[in-house]
Amino acid sequence: MVAVGLGIRLIVMCFLYTVQLDPRQDNFRFGFEAGRIARSIAQGEGFNSPLYEKTGPTAWMTPVYPYILAGFFKIFGIYTKTAAFAIVSFNALTSALTCLPIFFFARKSFGTQVAKWAGWTWALFPYAIYFPIIRIWETWLATLLLSLIFLVTLKLEDTNRLFAWVGAGMLWGLAALNSAIVLCLLPFFQLRVAFVRHKQGRRWLAPNLALALAFIVVVSPWFLRNWRTFHAFIPFRDNMGIVLRLGTKGTTDYWGPYELGPWNSPAEMQEFKRDGEFKYMATKKSQAISFIKAHPGWYAWTSLRRAFFLWSGYWSLQHWYLEQEPLDPANIVFCSTFTILTLIGLRRAWKRGVDDAILYTIVLVIFPLTYYITSPEFYYRRPIDPMMVVLAVYGLTPSRLLDGPGAAVKDR
Repeated sequence: MVAVGLGIRLIVMCFLYTVQLDPRQDNFRFGFEAGRIARSIAQGEGFNSPLYEKTGPTAWMTPVYPYILAGFFKIFGIYTKTAAFAIVSFNALTSALTCLPIFFFARKSFGTQVAKWAGWTWALFPYAIYFPIIRIWETWLATLLLSLIFLVTLKLEDTNRLFAWVGAGMLWGLAALNSAIVLCLLPFFQLRVAFVRHKQGRRWLAPNLALALAFIVVVSPWFLRNWRTFHAFIPFRDNMGIVLRLGTKGTTDYWGPYELGPWNSPAEMQEFKRDGEFKYMATKKSQAISFIKAHPGWYAWTSLRRAFFLWSGYWSLQHWYLEQEPLDPANIVFCSTFTILTLIGLRRAWKRGVDDAILYTIVLVIFPLTYYITSPEFYYRRPIDPMMVVLAVYGLTPSRLLDGPGAAVKDR
């Protein structure tokens, strides 16, 4: 599965990796904020300047992926064709490797037959092939790490080995320092594990404390760096102000109101440079909250539109919109079908009394919530695609072929 998946991704990469070499805004599209920070690191200037001008120290992003990119820049050169080829190959590898945790947690939940088909589905899954190739971002590593976390969480229900719990805490820390959004699942996952272990008469408090301590040990150096740099408590990222501001716009003709940010607005860029990152983010947060208070009905309706967009791919079918997003009609069909199949699989899991159904439900309900109230990008939801693929395959698998926990309907 991994070999075939990687081969397909590398073939596609040969045709698409040059997308990263757009020279506009001083190569800003080569990794966007992550690429700019990586450039600063590679040039010996530290974790600085997430935009296309030098703006000083930053906590716009968490450190793992920018440092990975900086390593590639050190070896292959900054914004070079070779670096683009190498980085996109890394993204392709992380995507292909995700077949492994998918196979193992699908087998744990639904049996070997579903596991095999889910793994192969991921190897050939269009989103898992296209998006890691077309955009240099931390999402693809986050997808692999969240899949590993999902698998480990299922295993923690049955293990008393302290090393496993400490390792799980370290994995959570690594995932959070790569993409902090995954932390929204941490309390719910561990509450589920604690509940299961309590029902089994197993210890649950001490192992969870060990996990929490390991997590704190991993993430605390980043917290301390932010405190020394900004003289403020910034747990992971300081960009909540701008992403919340992007979710507040009087017109909703397009889902991405990027004119509100410093990427495309000279006025916003000047404000960013004048006030510094920390103050700028605080100002954007204040502006967003003021707008929401003044337009609560608009904000609630637009949040619903964003939720529908993330699950269906639909925002608009107007002619001018489709000129910017020509692939949307086909994507709407694919995305909506994928969502429907996922929900069919989830319903089947609940109906058949599969114990792990609650964990899949937590992922689908909790993970996207932040994007409903801020601003959506179609690739934001990708880290939960592995769980969705497993559910979709389970929903499509004939009952006679099921061989795992979901094979027989339990009496209600």
